Amino acid sequence: MRRTALLTSLLTMLCLCGPSAWAASAASGALVSVEYLRLAPGQANLSPEAALASGDWQTLPGRTPNFGYETDTFWYRMEIAPGHSRRILEIAYPHLDDIRFWLVNEGKPGELTRTGDRLPFHERPLPHPNFLFPVVGEPGANQQILLRIQTEGAHHVPMQLLETDELFLQLSREDQLHSLYYGTLVTITLFSLVVFVSLREKIYLYYLASTASFLLLLASLRGVTYPVLWPGSPALQNYSILVAIPLALISIVLFSRTFLRLKQVGGWIYYAVQAALYIDILALIGVAALDYNLSVRFSVAVGLVTCLLLAVIGPVLWLRNHPQSGIYTLAWGALTLGCLITGANMYGLLPNSFITTYGLQLGSTLQAAVLTMALANRIYQERESRTRSREAELAAVSAQRRAEQRVMDQAMRDPLTHLPNRACFELNASEKLHLCPGRRWAICVVKLDNLAAVTKTLGHRNSDRLLELVSLRLHQIARNLPGIQSIGTNEQDCLGVLEPSTFAYLMDAGAASANPRQIARSMEQLREPIDYLGMQVPMDCCIGVALFPDHGKDLNTLVRQAYVAQETPIAREKGLAFYDPARDPYSPERLTLVTELRKAIDENQLALWFQPKRCLKRNEIVGVEALIRWPGRQPTVFADELIAVAEQSGLIRPLTRWVMEQALGARKVLLEAGLDLTVSINISPNNLRERDFPLFVQRLMTSHHQHRGRLILEVTETSMMQDPANSMRTLRSLDHAGIPLAIDDFGSGYSSLSYIKQLPACEVKIDRSLITDLLSHIDDRIIVKTTIDMCHSLGYQVVAEGVEDEETTELLREMDCDMIQGYVLARPQPLAHLISQLRPEAGTSAL
Repeated sequence: MRRTALLTSLLTMLCLCGPSAWAASAASGALVSVEYLRLAPGQANLSPEAALASGDWQTLPGRTPNFGYETDTFWYRMEIAPGHSRRILEIAYPHLDDIRFWLVNEGKPGELTRTGDRLPFHERPLPHPNFLFPVVGEPGANQQILLRIQTEGAHHVPMQLLETDELFLQLSREDQLHSLYYGTLVTITLFSLVVFVSLREKIYLYYLASTASFLLLLASLRGVTYPVLWPGSPALQNYSILVAIPLALISIVLFSRTFLRLKQVGGWIYYAVQAALYIDILALIGVAALDYNLSVRFSVAVGLVTCLLLAVIGPVLWLRNHPQSGIYTLAWGALTLGCLITGANMYGLLPNSFITTYGLQLGSTLQAAVLTMALANRIYQERESRTRSREAELAAVSAQRRAEQRVMDQAMRDPLTHLPNRACFELNASEKLHLCPGRRWAICVVKLDNLAAVTKTLGHRNSDRLLELVSLRLHQIARNLPGIQSIGTNEQDCLGVLEPSTFAYLMDAGAASANPRQIARSMEQLREPIDYLGMQVPMDCCIGVALFPDHGKDLNTLVRQAYVAQETPIAREKGLAFYDPARDPYSPERLTLVTELRKAIDENQLALWFQPKRCLKRNEIVGVEALIRWPGRQPTVFADELIAVAEQSGLIRPLTRWVMEQALGARKVLLEAGLDLTVSINISPNNLRERDFPLFVQRLMTSHHQHRGRLILEVTETSMMQDPANSMRTLRSLDHAGIPLAIDDFGSGYSSLSYIKQLPACEVKIDRSLITDLLSHIDDRIIVKTTIDMCHSLGYQVVAEGVEDEETTELLREMDCDMIQGYVLARPQPLAHLISQLRPEAGTSAL
């Protein structure tokens, strides 16, 4: 398969990442004289005898035949100097198509030896990339060498005739130089491969591809690949060069585009390079789609344009102060200069020398070295840049983490006291419960009951400052508690803020129970007032405690139960209370009870039972007290629990109204039975806060005017003191409407005499706690006697509750008590049963 004359021109002139033709040795050797005979293509079939006999022989003007790109057939005739027994003729250019060799003795051509790069490598006289022909001399004989050479490439025939040892020594030196060159390219290729695998950046892949394609093309041009890779396939040798050309073009264009960052440069340079890339790809496709000669011509044309473009863009960008263009121009200039020198030598424009023979190798080596150093410097700079970027990134991450830590710390702390907030407490306390499920833990909730009053008295700023001082004291006290646990990001954090006036801490219940005295001392410290603005401000602290796992298995339940415990009367009285499920008004059972109670009120499922009151002076029943019952409910709900549920759920309003209406209906029944008795009912402190309650009572009594003055409303002493102002206002409204009032459970709570004397009441009921032990406790007798005298002085009638025997009755009669009520008369019972005992027709009352 023939190559065209332009192929060698391309191989010598293109800057395909350094590919170029290799010239052979510069020396011509010791030939006596060289003559040549030039024949046109039509005269090519000339016998050696006819060629020797031709009269057109000419003397070679130089020592090396170099006719450029000529397709004519050339015959060469050389005289051999006598005196040598065995020599070798070397033609140091491996791309001649057809070479025919004859050794002429005494004017007669000997045996024909034919070779060339169109024939298999094994047919060569001697196995070497260059063409070698053994010449056996005969002493005293007139010998000549006759050559016939025809090629479609560069007609460059560097010849020398040397002794065998001398030639092989020279070839060995040249092979060593070429091996050094190939080794340099292989090293650069492997370096690029390692860098690409490490960094995974395309530029190193492109440089690897350009250097590898460079190496393939140059090895093919010198003929090294022929004996090593495909010695029996001359066509593959030709196609290897043909494929290497567009591959080298594509890789160098990709490398140049990436190295110079032409996408960022933009403009005509970027689009021109992109167009060259697409055309180079078409050239590669043309290797398979076009015939050999057309493909070669197309590749050559594309290569020339691409190389010219790449040679121009470097200086243009350099003039624009492009950062990488200087190195690129230097490397490309070295390769271009080497190509020009080699090409000029191939055209015969420059004489053979080391520089002209190895100009391309030197230029490509310099180019590879410059680009490798540039890439190495790029790696260093990129590493430094990455290091700085990494350091900046780490600094940014560190700053972000510090900011996140601050945000997290702020999110986990109360802004006023700077103690762990509810989220922090629940997170850490829950973690401790799960890490040590076998231990008993105590969740303690501390509530400041009088913070609202302090705020109203001193203002919000002083209240906040006071809260800071209280939290500081609570934290100091909590840190000294036995079994206290850390519940914050700081090991010193042991107190959490659940609400502005509510704190919590976690304790080891076993350690706390083993040190009761220390707990008692801590409770005393909590009761001490805070010295603030010259005042001793008391902090009424109530503590509720829930135990794990006794009261619950999760933190949410335990905190809820501790909240419930600190709201109990025991916590208000003693300052500390443990959770009691039986006293939990917010349990799921209570929620169910609320639903059932609402239904019971709506469907009239409740009932009133009555307990009589006896006048001691007249010794007769003068009234009854209505007590609420829930018959048929299982389990049984006692009146106190029912009232508590109604007050907590808001059902006390409809319940009180139902009771009053039922009480009036019961009195009507009593009247019909001939019993004109007063009916007393209890009202809740919540009723006293209802603005429309007096109006409701007035309307109700207007509708039942026959009962006016006979329906007594009982209000406990404690309930009136919860909201004295509103309670007094409501009671006065009821009194003005003619509704009799009674003070119930007197002596069980606390109130001032100045307040009691202002109450518009007609009756005072002494609490059963003072009556039960009246016979055995002289102190109780003194208190009861004093109370009776005081109430009589204020104009009140006195009723003693809880009287259970006749001895107590007689004692109360002696104390001048007005009325009694208790089991000594009757237990609470349905109205029908009571009437059956009190009817006048029954004769003497059973009571």
